[in-house]
Amino acid sequence: MATEIKVPVLGESVSEATVARWMKSVGDAVGLDEPLVELETDKVTLEVNAPAAGTLQEIVADVDATVGVDALLGVIAEGAAPAKKAEPAAKPAEAKAEAAPAPAAKEAPKPASAPAAAPVAAVTHEVKTLSPAVRKLVEDNNLDPAKIKPTGKDGRLVKGDVLAAIEAGTAKASASAPAGAVPAAAGPLPPRAEDPREERVKMTRLRQSIARRLKDAQNTAAMLTTFNEVDMGAVMGLRSEYKDGFEKKHGVKLGFMSFFVKACVAALKELPAVNAEIYGDELIYKNYYDIGVAVGTPQGLVVPVLRDADTLSFAGVEQGIGDLGRKARDGKLTMKDMTGGTFTITNGGVYGSLMSTPILNPPQSGILGMHKIQERPMVVNGKVEIRPMMYLAMSYDHRIIDGREAVTFLVRVKDALEDPRRLLIDM
Repeated sequence: MATEIKVPVLGESVSEATVARWMKSVGDAVGLDEPLVELETDKVTLEVNAPAAGTLQEIVADVDATVGVDALLGVIAEGAAPAKKAEPAAKPAEAKAEAAPAPAAKEAPKPASAPAAAPVAAVTHEVKTLSPAVRKLVEDNNLDPAKIKPTGKDGRLVKGDVLAAIEAGTAKASASAPAGAVPAAAGPLPPRAEDPREERVKMTRLRQSIARRLKDAQNTAAMLTTFNEVDMGAVMGLRSEYKDGFEKKHGVKLGFMSFFVKACVAALKELPAVNAEIYGDELIYKNYYDIGVAVGTPQGLVVPVLRDADTLSFAGVEQGIGDLGRKARDGKLTMKDMTGGTFTITNGGVYGSLMSTPILNPPQSGILGMHKIQERPMVVNGKVEIRPMMYLAMSYDHRIIDGREAVTFLVRVKDALEDPRRLLIDM
């Protein structure tokens, strides 16, 4: 009896993935729930476990193949598989190898533009049937939904369909392109000469998603950055005094991030516009505080979310950030870990950055940038002293946040850090 290995549900608005690697070869024995194949989506990398014990009989989707939800990845045979059944795994590789040297293979993708005209007449989506997220994407990019081929259930458009149409430069509602259109989507790049000193590496889905989202943020938001500096002496002194007892009691180190999260939550409560987002012609004010914490990984920058940060103690914040950081480095983050943040904190200081202008994490309206702590001469009570100073940068969407609110927010964070007792008495 054979058991099929299929692509699981990938998460909201994610309709396809790329096969990153197989952990087993055809003919290998596999156990129930043993990791078999690693898939890479726009946001996360996830493992698909064996649905049954047996022998890996066939690999249907080879490495680098693009697969949709519920697509067949491979087949597990019950018990030991005959040796001849190992051949199917080689077929995709052989087909790929044979197609590579053929000069005509490069011309094959061109006819894909011809069939694209067929779905235009066949698909008749009305904007009112689209989900809010898809509708917003269609309207913001001046697209005709009837020109986009759907891949969702019951022929519905999903976010991935619209993003693919944007990248391909198709489905425009009118001949005139919107002002924010990306020039690269107008057509293929010109030929580039090969150079033995260069190396070409295909961008991962995660890196492509990061690039697209950051560029979308610049094209959509009226982004502006305001700066301030904070004397970290009080936080450093408090941390030095209590770090040993804190770690002994809670089993986690007392870091700087918990002070920043607490300071930001206090400032967000006072200035709700910084915790809001624009949705069409509406402003959505969020009465909860899910703080995204940017984490650098070998695969790229990811922003897992610390849920309900206002309800957490300092130890809870440190434990939560530690757990998310480990999951990010191990590639174990889920879609739930990555979505729904209301505000983001990024720390370039861990890499030595003295000052930067962070880019918004859409649809959020604000992001705080932390930087390197550096001793500098400062005037304190009429005297020059050497103080541990940090530059803070607050990037914000000027469409919803006024300069007064942005500057006030940053001053509130500065005040809380320079006198951490404020955080204890809710000042």
